[in-house]
Amino acid sequence: MLNPRLAARYAKSLIDLAIEKGQLDEMYKDMQGLQSVCKNSHEFVLLMRSPVVKADIKLNVVQALFGGKINPVSEAFINLIIRKGREFFLPEIADAFIAQYKKYNKINEVLLTTAEPLDEQTFSQLKLKIEQQFQGMHIDLTTKVNPDLIGGFIVEANNNLFDASIIRDLNDIRKQFLKNEFIADIR
Repeated sequence: MLNPRLAARYAKSLIDLAIEKGQLDEMYKDMQGLQSVCKNSHEFVLLMRSPVVKADIKLNVVQALFGGKINPVSEAFINLIIRKGREFFLPEIADAFIAQYKKYNKINEVLLTTAEPLDEQTFSQLKLKIEQQFQGMHIDLTTKVNPDLIGGFIVEANNNLFDASIIRDLNDIRKQFLKNEFIADIR
């Protein structure tokens, strides 16, 4: 992030406005859309960060992309950011808004990494078990496949890691043999 404090302030202002207007969920979807455009279109981000391109052209591009498709307050906010010359930070503001929205609604992001794609039943069972660990909180479960795990899974949430993968078990066994702990016990 280039300026997380600035992004957090703008996001907080937008969250407060959305709560005041009773449009928090709508604006969350709008910010997800903006975040998606920023992640999937490097050209859009370059255009917004270009000091050569005038604000009028940037406003026209935003109008073409989002005009009438998003909440009027979200559209006005994006236009204000561009008119104030802060469009450079739009991707960071969208990310900060989404993070603050999830914190406000007590939604935890959880990353589940498996060796193979999960079938629907296994996914549902694991999601249920994870939700039980976060008593009273919602989870936003994202899955990722990493064949290097060989088997098992890794769960990452709230800066905590639970590694139940086969590769970790094999590495632990390897370390034990390299330390020769078993030979010391025999003597």
